[in-house]
Amino acid sequence: MENTIQNRVLSDLLSSENKLTQGARQVMMVAAGILLLAVAAKIKVPMWPVPITMGTFAVLTIGAAYGARLGLVTILGYMLLGALGMDVFAGSSAEATGLTYMMGGTGGYLVGYVLATVILGLLAQRGWDRSIGWMALAMLIGNVAIYLPGLAWLGQLYGWDQPILQWGLTPFLVGDAIKLALAAVMLPAVWKLVDRARG
Repeated sequence: MENTIQNRVLSDLLSSENKLTQGARQVMMVAAGILLLAVAAKIKVPMWPVPITMGTFAVLTIGAAYGARLGLVTILGYMLLGALGMDVFAGSSAEATGLTYMMGGTGGYLVGYVLATVILGLLAQRGWDRSIGWMALAMLIGNVAIYLPGLAWLGQLYGWDQPILQWGLTPFLVGDAIKLALAAVMLPAVWKLVDRARG
């Protein structure tokens, strides 16, 4: 019984015994998650040395809140819309959308989004989203999962003789630290509210 509770993520709180109702709720959650990802990608908060975009924050928190399976369906749906030419990515625009945009400099990071969503979902299913310390570590692992393919793709695309880390890592570390701290506090706080409501 304890393992069953431990393996639950926040989205499981909306589960239903009725399969039809459950399926409809999951479809709505996937649609809401895709919308959240698209909106968050366009949010830019002024920060030094570069503005903070909220796309990675949305990716990682959806992974943790939805779990690996539902999170994967959501992020793949988001990627599909982007591949079809919809303006859903942080740097996409009317001039640069679809597969052309996805195969550019951000392509590796988009692969990392998928990996990070699944990883955060798996860690949340193990209860890592219940405490600040474990959630912070989960976010750190998720960020690494985004940066590794992102930097690898930049190096492959532009050459390893270029300042890859200065282009694709160091300017974003301050913003990522802030987002990590925010998620590390937010998700455990939601669980505490849920536990109080139940108790």
